[in-house]
Amino acid sequence: MKAEEIRAAYLKFVKDRQHVIIPRANLVPQDDPTTLFTGSGMQPMVPYLLGAPHPEGKRIADSQTCFRAEDIEEIGDNRHTTFFEMLGNWSLGDYFKKEQLPWFFEFLTVVVGLDPQKIYVTCYIGNERLEIPRDKESSEIWKRLFKEKGIDALEADLGSETDGAARGVKDGERIFYYDGKKNWWSRGGPEKTTPVGDPCGPTSEVFYLFEHIPHDPAYGEHCHPNCDCGRYVEVGNSVFMTYKRVNGGFAADSFEKLPAGNVDFGGGLERISQAAEGSGDMFRISLLWPIIQELEKLTGHMYLGNEASMRVIADHLRGAVFLVVDGVLPSNNEQGYVLRRLIRRAVRFAFDLNVDNGLLEKVVPVVVSLYEKDYPEVTSNKQQIIDALVKEEKLFRQTLQAGVRHFERELQGKTELDGETVFKLYDTYGFPTELSLEEAGRHKVKIAPNWQHDFMHAMDAQKERSRTAFKGQFKGGLEGRSDMHRKYHSATHLMYKALRLVLGDHVIQRGSNITEERLRFDFSHPEKVTPEEIAKIEEIVNEQIKKSLTVTWEELPTDEAFKRGAMGAFGDKYGEKVKVYTMKADGEEKPFSFEICGGPHVDNTSELAEGGKRFKILKEESSSAGVRRIKAALV
Repeated sequence: MKAEEIRAAYLKFVKDRQHVIIPRANLVPQDDPTTLFTGSGMQPMVPYLLGAPHPEGKRIADSQTCFRAEDIEEIGDNRHTTFFEMLGNWSLGDYFKKEQLPWFFEFLTVVVGLDPQKIYVTCYIGNERLEIPRDKESSEIWKRLFKEKGIDALEADLGSETDGAARGVKDGERIFYYDGKKNWWSRGGPEKTTPVGDPCGPTSEVFYLFEHIPHDPAYGEHCHPNCDCGRYVEVGNSVFMTYKRVNGGFAADSFEKLPAGNVDFGGGLERISQAAEGSGDMFRISLLWPIIQELEKLTGHMYLGNEASMRVIADHLRGAVFLVVDGVLPSNNEQGYVLRRLIRRAVRFAFDLNVDNGLLEKVVPVVVSLYEKDYPEVTSNKQQIIDALVKEEKLFRQTLQAGVRHFERELQGKTELDGETVFKLYDTYGFPTELSLEEAGRHKVKIAPNWQHDFMHAMDAQKERSRTAFKGQFKGGLEGRSDMHRKYHSATHLMYKALRLVLGDHVIQRGSNITEERLRFDFSHPEKVTPEEIAKIEEIVNEQIKKSLTVTWEELPTDEAFKRGAMGAFGDKYGEKVKVYTMKADGEEKPFSFEICGGPHVDNTSELAEGGKRFKILKEESSSAGVRRIKAALV
């Protein structure tokens, strides 16, 4: 069965068992500021699992799109993805183990058609100290289900992952007991401090064995269901919320039995499809393989031999599409930063496959086509998705091509990447820190253990140099005449960038005049700036003032400054070297402003807000044909 068919069959299967099918929740949690993304199928259901009545009743089901940013570094193997779908069904005080486990087994073996001989399951081993028994009830249900398929299922206690790796799996064993780190669910983690009043309980997981995949001894001497080598792949997990924590201790009186338990089931659509497909490679399923095929055409390379690169690109672009669908756009903050990182990593891996441009323009429509039928919101946002992602690719490629060259030059003769080099690549060439770390792995160069400390030390030293240079240059000059000159010079930089963001890249400085009372700025623009646009420009400038951007400068060869995107004034003549001012928030990779200027400037944009002042545009008018003039002040 194709993945799309499995999704549809599951929803029909649970609907036939009196579940109400609800729509997927947004990938960005709407009422949970503690997490950036919806990372599991049960996350939107937590209020109902904690006791709130669900408006649709006691039997609920869906297919929930999920995103896990913490898995970015693991992409490239046969089974990990950042974006995935969880098939879920919930019983809110209704049915329990004797219904849930047979239903899932029937779905896997009868509906999907998986071989029961390759299915293995786990149960909770129990905890004597907490007086929570081993989950014999689930084990007995599994024994009966396997027996109906002609399989005599033996039990085995494995306990921890370490114990499992030491012991392995013996002939006939099919039901394995693990401890609370693997087979117990609570919001605080396995048998950890769960909030008082929360439900918790044992879990029963189902694994599919890919016999042809050899065990990797890097994960332990022997393979077992919870081994992470890829031979056993978890396809579903049933959580039986049987208990409620009543105090913060870890004794028998810390938990009490719930009058009626809840069932929280999650089955990975991609992993069930991986089992149905049979090769053990998740990227060959119908929701991923067409992306790989398009990459083969685009790059001229075959998937075989380039698996890791193509898997990263396919996964990241699929995740990027759904993030944009759910309202995320590339930025340097929170969800937008994760989206930007996905795009950058995809472009970087495509760069290795000799794709110099057009990656997203060609591949994103393929991703969209895979979900157009089942998720209409993808269809309705198709052009917005393509425009947003293609724009980000074009912006990043300028940094990438130069950055890779500079990285290779900086690492010549070195066996270790140190923090000072990471900072130089970041500060001088705009090369993202995480890409420097990834390039080190690509070139098999070790990363210095103290690189972060040295990185911050180099950043602090750069700030101090900038302050000293500033004071030396303007001693007895503009600095001595007026602090407001420095502020308005700096505000002009912010406004120039804001004008380009709001009105477009055609905006070029045509003149500027600074006094102690205001700034005046002339720029190319064919029509009057609307009140709405003025309000947006003011908003952007005040936002950057509030972000406390650090202001630094450096002298660069004029050609290099322009290649790196430095802005200047129309008609200005420059010598062989120019002074370029950078305004950038600490910790962010890309500066907000990167502009050629003679100064003077503040050290930090927060100085513009001293005395509670805000940036305000006082007047907008025509200066000459095709040129507008703005007067603004800090008021």
